[in-house]
Amino acid sequence: MRRRNRLILLVVIFLSLGGVAYKVAESLWIMKAEEIRKNPLKALEYIPESALQIKDFRRAKIENGRKMWELFGDEANYFKEKKEALIKKPRFYYYNKQGETTETTGDTARLFFNEKELEKMQLEGGIQVTYQGYVLKSEEATYFADTGRIVLPKRATVAGNGLEVEGSRMEVELEVKKVRLVQNVKTKIEPDKVARKEKRSEPNQASGG
Repeated sequence: MRRRNRLILLVVIFLSLGGVAYKVAESLWIMKAEEIRKNPLKALEYIPESALQIKDFRRAKIENGRKMWELFGDEANYFKEKKEALIKKPRFYYYNKQGETTETTGDTARLFFNEKELEKMQLEGGIQVTYQGYVLKSEEATYFADTGRIVLPKRATVAGNGLEVEGSRMEVELEVKKVRLVQNVKTKIEPDKVARKEKRSEPNQASGG
C-alpha cells in the first residue's frame, strides 16, 4: 500500500514538474519570438552550430511600418563569435523616404552586427550601384547603416544620360541623393545623349509651368 502511494506521489510530482517546465519553455519561446519580430537579425543567434550555412539568404529591416532595406544572397555563412556573416552574390535594396530604390550588387558581402542590428556591410568584387538611370561601379564599398551612406574607397565611376564621372574615392548619401567624388576626378560627356535627354525633359518642364 505504501509503495503504491509513493508511486502515485512520484507520478504527481513528475507531472507537476513537467507542467512547470513546459510553461517555462513556452514563456521563453514567446520572448524569443517577440525579440526576433522586433529585430529579424537576432534569429541568427539561435541557429545551431551545424546549420550556420544558409541557402537563399534574405533579410529586411522595417522601421515604423516602412521598409528600410532588403538583402538577398545565394548563400550565407554566419559566425556567431565574431557576429559576422559572409554573403555570396549579395543583392542589396535601399528604400528612401520617397519610396525610391537604390540597388547594389557585388560578388561578396561581409555583414557586421552590433548588439541590436546591422552595423555595416562591406562589399567586394564587381560592385554596381543602380539608381534613376545612373550606374556606379567599383571593386570595394562599405555601407554604414546608421547614416545610410555608401563609401567607395577605391577608383569608382558613375555613368548615365551621356555623362561619365570618375574619381579615386566616392561617397553616396542615399537618403538625400548626393554623390561626392574625391581626388583625380575626370569627366566625360557625350553631347548627343545629353541633348536627347534635354529634349525628352522639355515637354515636362513646359507642362509644369
